Order: sequence, then C-alpha cells, then structure tokens
Amino acid sequence: MSGGPGRQVRQRPWLEVLWRRYRNPPRPVVRAVASSLVVALVLGLGYLLYDVALTRGADLPGGDLRTLAVALFVAVVIGAGTVVTYLIVPQPTGSGGHRTRTGWSAALGFFAAIPIAYLVLVVVSQVLKPLLV
Repeated sequence: MSGGPGRQVRQRPWLEVLWRRYRNPPRPVVRAVASSLVVALVLGLGYLLYDVALTRGADLPGGDLRTLAVALFVAVVIGAGTVVTYLIVPQPTGSGGHRTRTGWSAALGFFAAIPIAYLVLVVVSQVLKPLLV
C-alpha cells in the first residue's frame, strides 16, 4: 500500500486498529447507547426503590409485582431507546444537505437498548440491592 508517490503506509496491527475503534466510536452509536442508558438508569432507579421496599416488608398496593416491573422495564427501555434513537440519529447525508430518518436508525436504537437493559438490571439487582438491604 502506498500513501503517495514513493511513500509506504504502515500496516497497523489488528489490536491497534481495534483499540482506535473503541476510543473513537461513531457519533450515531454513542447517541444510541447514551439515549438507552439514560432511560435505563432512570427506570432502574425506580425499580431498585420498589424492590428494596418490597424486600423490607412494605405493604404496597397490588402486592409483589416485581416480575411485571422487570417486563415493563425491559419493554420501556427497548421502546424508548428505539424511538429516541430514531429521532436523534439521522442517516448520513452524503453530498446533499437533506437529512433522512429510516428504519435503520430505529434498528440501531433497538439493538443498542437490549444489552443496556440487561446490564442495568444486573447492576441494580446484583450490585446495588445488596448494598441497600
């Protein structure tokens, strides 16, 4: 490979290329992860308060609805992550200035929200809850 006349471009090792990718992620990916993470943290805090209250013996109306709360948490995080990413991540414009949003933006948010919802639930239930109970 040459970078110009008489100039050789150094081949980077795969680990260096991977490290550069992780240090400089594309803006749409950062926005998708950040939007899902904000929603998951807010809802995770609410779930944590509900779970700790039930564990301590609070008599809440409706009884123990933790399973429903987890299902709603996951559904809302995935739904909100999908919609918010669709709204804030436009497709690349190319040479024109017209920005479009397609299903790909929503798909990016959907697939970013799934592991974030899981990780926030694990941190809330396995790390933070034992500290508060």
